[in-house]
Amino acid sequence: MVPENSPLEIPSPRKVGMVSLGCPKALVDSERILTRLRADGYAMSADYAGADVVLVNTCGFLDSAKEESLAAIGEAIAENGRVIVTGCMGNEAEAIRARFPDVLAVTGAHQYEAVVEAVHEAAPASLGPYVDLIPQADPGDVKLTPRHYSYLKISEGCNHACAFCIIPQLRGKLASRRIDAVLREAEKLVAAGTRELLVISQDTSAYGVDLRHEERLWKGRPVRTHMTDLARELGQLRTPDGRAPWVRLHYVYPYPHVDAVIPLMAEGLLTPYLDIPFQHASPKVLKAMKRPANEARVLERLRSWREVCPDIAIRSSFVVGFPGETEEDFQYLLDWLDEAQLDRVGAFRFEPVAGAAANDLPGQVPEAVKEDRYARIMAKTEAISAAKLAARIGRTLPVIIDEVGEPDEDGDVGATGRSQADAPEIDGAVYLRNVPAGLAPGAIVDVVVEDADAHDLYGVIAGN
Repeated sequence: MVPENSPLEIPSPRKVGMVSLGCPKALVDSERILTRLRADGYAMSADYAGADVVLVNTCGFLDSAKEESLAAIGEAIAENGRVIVTGCMGNEAEAIRARFPDVLAVTGAHQYEAVVEAVHEAAPASLGPYVDLIPQADPGDVKLTPRHYSYLKISEGCNHACAFCIIPQLRGKLASRRIDAVLREAEKLVAAGTRELLVISQDTSAYGVDLRHEERLWKGRPVRTHMTDLARELGQLRTPDGRAPWVRLHYVYPYPHVDAVIPLMAEGLLTPYLDIPFQHASPKVLKAMKRPANEARVLERLRSWREVCPDIAIRSSFVVGFPGETEEDFQYLLDWLDEAQLDRVGAFRFEPVAGAAANDLPGQVPEAVKEDRYARIMAKTEAISAAKLAARIGRTLPVIIDEVGEPDEDGDVGATGRSQADAPEIDGAVYLRNVPAGLAPGAIVDVVVEDADAHDLYGVIAGN
């Protein structure tokens, strides 16, 4: 049993090596795979010896290219032994396995999901909620996203020095990706079937600060490496059938320029949803956390955002039991939540993480007090959520379908989806009854809301 308040040790991330062969398109594929793996918590290895698994992205255009690919596979097996093959030559899986029976998996070109799933199986990498960006349904379980929604990671690292966090130690300072590379990846994802893009980073609002918001050409025009430019360009994307994909922003610190993205939501270019990591509301606790503490101004901005875009959903997460948090501080947070009326809230009991500055702060809160405060904040936010969802009964809302069930004994088929206020894995769901035959995951349908509880909505497809 771990002693109370003993630091939680974060394991080192699993490392992936990559050998990328062939044309520029293959290189883009490699970038896409590695971007997704980084978002899942993997680090990259520059050599065979340091890799937990090696990916070989092959070329099969010419016989000489095939021989080069086979030689690369052989070298990776000899030097490391744990090899996953992908790319154009992956279509000749039988030939590859006949020559190299020890390869862990073989996938074809552009099969991003299969490659990432093979890496997950060979070297599970989830480090838990303190480090992982992509939410997981169960602790330690890395979930592969379905094709209709995709995470779009725009930067790595963080410039903040929050007392409870060690991400800058693990991943370094902010390192933004080139905006043209991000937009190219987003375009490829949408063309391949993605209906919802979930923009992630450790600090989405700071995107491009490290690059001095440099301009790059995209579609023949200059765009800045900046969150607002990125949001505007993502809002111009269209699916193969001409629809705008949902674009959802996560980990958005409430810097002043965030105000500029709210009109884009009102215009339908962005999903009306912001995930803002407030963490607390008490100025004293926020100061101890080394986080911004202008909570009064935040309340004013929430009101102004809702005036511009009445349907905007705000989600956040809060830490209870932070060292030095008094009952007065906690009550301040509860009162602030009454004012803020956030749509979706997650809460966490403070845990000391090895290497975090907060471990040495005075006033460590007993576990029993943490549990009490956690129960109280969840009761408060559940009541707010229940009232907000009840107000949606009778409305018609767009819903993206995540899963379609099997027919019941009467032949009726149900489905599970999400409204624009619900991000996958962390928010609620919309449960549909009696859906039409042929409905598939990724479809976006209009749903009449018939009922609600504290977290979820229930309804039927309009006109059905």
